[in-house]
Amino acid sequence: MAMWDRIKDQAKGLQQQAQGARGASAGGHGRPGSGSSGGSKAQLVNALKSQLTSLKTELKSGAYRDASMAMCALVAAADGHVDPAERQHVESLILNNDVLQNFPSEQLRQRFNKHVDQLAFNFQQGKAEALQEIAKAAKKPTEARAVVQTGFVVAGADGYVAPAEEQVLREACSVLNLSAQEFGL
Repeated sequence: MAMWDRIKDQAKGLQQQAQGARGASAGGHGRPGSGSSGGSKAQLVNALKSQLTSLKTELKSGAYRDASMAMCALVAAADGHVDPAERQHVESLILNNDVLQNFPSEQLRQRFNKHVDQLAFNFQQGKAEALQEIAKAAKKPTEARAVVQTGFVVAGADGYVAPAEEQVLREACSVLNLSAQEFGL
């Protein structure tokens, strides 16, 4: 438990840095280089990635796997559509993620693509189904946080977390009974 407290303190410090930077820049949600908040978000993404890696041995359940794939699909489709290049990029991020290597790549690919296909066919219905899948991880707080962290890492892989991506991350926090503020959202 001491490790989790240390991780939370580190994330809280980065969140405070991000909020301070957000207040310093007009608007706070620009691409990297447009203000200091991009760097703070990048730092937060890196910290979350490190936290996930440190929890690798604990994150082996099917609920975490399935919720993470639903989260990744939601992030990829946050703006309402997923083009083939974006789909391929997120799939590559998933397959190369250290923690997700706990699972067979074909299982990950299959679950991710199922959710992306549902989101592409009917975004609102697909989103509702993805959030239901994500909510199943709420029973274990460590896994619930890891699902959001996984989504955040995928969202921030390009160095920028878009407002639509932040919104789906907030919605995931809500169904997982987590505070979005814990993740700087």
